[in-house]
Amino acid sequence: MQLSPQFQGKRRNRLGLPGWEHNMVAWARRWEKASVVDPVANQYCQIPEREVSTDTSCDEPSLKLLSFNIQVGIKTSAYRQYLTKGWKHVFPHENRFKNLRRIGRVVGEYDLVALQEIDGGSIRSGFVNQVEYLAQAAHFPYWYAQLNRDLGPIAQHGNGLLSRIALSGLEDHKLPGALPGRGAMIVRVPYAGDELVVVMLHLSLGDRSRQRQLAYIAELIAHERQVVVMGDMNTHASQLMDHSPLKSLDLTTAEATSHTYPAWQPSQTLDHILVSPNLAISQHQVLTNRISDHLPIAVEVTARKRPLIQ
Repeated sequence: MQLSPQFQGKRRNRLGLPGWEHNMVAWARRWEKASVVDPVANQYCQIPEREVSTDTSCDEPSLKLLSFNIQVGIKTSAYRQYLTKGWKHVFPHENRFKNLRRIGRVVGEYDLVALQEIDGGSIRSGFVNQVEYLAQAAHFPYWYAQLNRDLGPIAQHGNGLLSRIALSGLEDHKLPGALPGRGAMIVRVPYAGDELVVVMLHLSLGDRSRQRQLAYIAELIAHERQVVVMGDMNTHASQLMDHSPLKSLDLTTAEATSHTYPAWQPSQTLDHILVSPNLAISQHQVLTNRISDHLPIAVEVTARKRPLIQ
């Protein structure tokens, strides 16, 4: 399914744990709709066609981007905690909200944020849509929660978008793979007299499924002029740019790439922000905030000057 909506999260009066019965009814209604897109608290409206400017001035400020796998708000400090604290992936815990507030302070410094492993509102999150929670905590006017694994009241697993920039379009894609449950969002925002296309995704662990997913994405963005691909890609940058379907797009990344996983002793670079040749990465940083099992990765991008579009 492809959508071209403009999103603005509705502000709600409650951010704590709502009543059990009220939320079970709300979940039942969502289940009946059987929507592949999480409809909670998002407004949809059709975006009219927009003419792309041919102005090539690069006077616009740089954009600050962040990608963060938040592990549904769970902090992990050792491999053994995947077992000893695995119950937190099923049941709610008050420390999750404390950790979400810490995450809110981190993401609040950026213009566009890609979140992976969010919960859209289930038992384990206290029936709180974590993307909406972070949008309100960090004062983002635009947000979107993509639902990829709907386990009813047990888990609402997916990806999230936070934006300070009004979107000119958004597409919700379910990625191919041996197992369902992976997704990508294609976000369009005006930038540098053109349109910036940002792909936010979470790829599979298996190489075969990951290659299929990258081929799907590469076909979607092959003819776009300004492109950013960001998210938890579960592989290293050299594999992405030299041995995957993304190779034909000539994407680049920061020269000095630091490890992002596991957060307590980073040894693998699994989270990436890749940009097209007409964008430059002016700053790159892997943050040391150990509030998930991944470290967040941040870049600042600027547009390179290019000829007028004929």
